[in-house]
Amino acid sequence: MKLTSLSILLLSIVTTFVISSYKYVHQRPWQLPRIAIAGIAIESSTFSPARTDEAAFHAKYGPAGFTSYPFLSADSALRNRAIWIPTVIARALPGGVVTRQAYESLVNKTIDSLKKHLPYDGVYLDIHGAMSVEGLDDPEGDYLERIRKAVGNTTLISTSMDLHGNVSYRLAQNTDLITCYRKAPHEDALETKKRAITQLLNRIETGKGKPPYKAYVRIPVLLPGEKTSTRQEPAKSVYAAVTPAANQPGIVDASLWVGYAWADEPRNHAAAMAVGDDKYATIQTAEKLARTFWNARSGYHFVAPAGSLAVCLSTALSSSKRPFFISDCGDNPTAGAAGDVTWTLKALLARPEFAREDGPSLIYAAIPGAEFAEKALAAGVGAHVEGYVGALVDHRFAGPVLLSGKIIAVVKGDEQAEIEVVVQVGALKVIVTKIRKSYRTEADFKRLGLDMYKADIVVVKLGYLDPDLYKAQAGWMLALTPGGADQDLEHLKFKRIQRPMFPFDKAMATPDLSAKLIPLSGK
Repeated sequence: MKLTSLSILLLSIVTTFVISSYKYVHQRPWQLPRIAIAGIAIESSTFSPARTDEAAFHAKYGPAGFTSYPFLSADSALRNRAIWIPTVIARALPGGVVTRQAYESLVNKTIDSLKKHLPYDGVYLDIHGAMSVEGLDDPEGDYLERIRKAVGNTTLISTSMDLHGNVSYRLAQNTDLITCYRKAPHEDALETKKRAITQLLNRIETGKGKPPYKAYVRIPVLLPGEKTSTRQEPAKSVYAAVTPAANQPGIVDASLWVGYAWADEPRNHAAAMAVGDDKYATIQTAEKLARTFWNARSGYHFVAPAGSLAVCLSTALSSSKRPFFISDCGDNPTAGAAGDVTWTLKALLARPEFAREDGPSLIYAAIPGAEFAEKALAAGVGAHVEGYVGALVDHRFAGPVLLSGKIIAVVKGDEQAEIEVVVQVGALKVIVTKIRKSYRTEADFKRLGLDMYKADIVVVKLGYLDPDLYKAQAGWMLALTPGGADQDLEHLKFKRIQRPMFPFDKAMATPDLSAKLIPLSGK
């Protein structure tokens, strides 16, 4: 059979199409964007004597980093949109200032891993924003700058943060996309991280690249999270405005940071930012969010009734509401305190109401005591154990406390605590851990055989309550106790924050809340 010229032409076209299609299908994975993932996150109180070492970060290296992001599971649509290169993802329980050695080690490991897998279309950075490091101002700004130098100026960087983080000029300049949580407590943490990654992918896939405008407003307000929870007004309405602001035409994202209250550094204050393609809309959005936060400054108040520990205990004991929660908030490890201050525990042990086992039942969560925990583990459930706990790190307010009681639970293997023990002392059930841990979920208590719903009083080293505890409480007060997260900011000795600052300077003039345009990274 003879082939006509037309047939030959058609055959050639079809063959070319088939070969091209084959190449596209089989080479497509190599055409996907290459995105690195990295992060170092901690909240560090400079008012705590504690120091944070590298081990506290429980760093994950390489593919293990995927476990931090369930939305990037192997079969997820998001995972299949890029070639992902997790490097070093390190997150520590809030605590004291990070040692310079720990910081440099984690950063150098990150840079080495990034350089090993170059080049990248994008980098996703998962940070908190309130890390303090020995001898270094603005650690996150330094971290971003060093990563930017390693990956180059053409790589897009997208950063997600805690709303209690701080945004410095250097941090803002070296990232291209930036967002933070919009809820406190942070029920939207994973949603925020996913948003940061999705926006990064969208800018790469569409070819839009770096948004040309980043507008930044410094807000001279420094308040604790216990006064700015989005569960209540005015923060509820202030933060409700963020999502609509971010969804405007010409805006890629908009964010509002409360800042971190327990570090004495120039970058610690509230801030607003917008990132977008429309210059006017970007500037106006950042300024509007800043004005809204500033105008509400005098309305912020504690998320629950607050008072001295004595007042809180008297209220709880006389109340019919059960369980009644008391936040030992001055030594709140989720805000950066040491978590081993014994001041409250010492006061509880001295109260006659709790001296007998048939007194009002009280769960105390928790106090670290490595020797006691090891001794209880060796002795086992049912044994009587005696030993000192607490005040190894922060002994400014009270010394170690002698506990003597019956062991009713011992659990080994928790990633944070390592060993958890419940010791019965009169009516008190005291949780002792080998390494400090914060008790924030119902599962934390259930694992130890404790039912917080059946307790008369639950004392936790927290500020505002996380969702499980908030749901459980029938009554709740904040005990204004001493520690590295002392709620009385005005009596703390701040020397380096930028003044004037509300609430330290209540009569200050209205500040300039006009936005600054941050140069594009690499400019």
